Amino acid sequence: MIVGTGGGADVNAHRARSAMGRYGEGLAAKLLAEAGMTVLERNWRSGRTGEIDIVARDGDVLVICEVKTRRAGPFEHPMAAVTPRKAERLRDLAERWIQTHGGAPPGGVRIDVVGVLLPSRGAAVVEHVRGVA
Repeated sequence: MIVGTGGGADVNAHRARSAMGRYGEGLAAKLLAEAGMTVLERNWRSGRTGEIDIVARDGDVLVICEVKTRRAGPFEHPMAAVTPRKAERLRDLAERWIQTHGGAPPGGVRIDVVGVLLPSRGAAVVEHVRGVA
């Protein structure tokens, strides 16, 4: 007889967070495009090092964009999730992206954050902060 591990709730919670994250990344990509940027890649992975949510171009500047999506409530603001350690990892990922894509662009690299706050009702609140790290 096989006995369940009771992990079904954990799996469902993970799926819900993943779906929420994908939704937030879609809103962020749309916002960046509407701001005149060109989205080059989404969810670029560098082995086990990590993932860049969105890679975009803003003129001749390469933009590495971290997207944080949260439900409204008594939790921290989405932007607070980008700690100094996370910013350092984003800089490392940016360097890896540049190495695998032919070098740095003439305008350099900028790291941005898009925070997406999902209220219980109404439209999402999307905030874009440029040059955080």
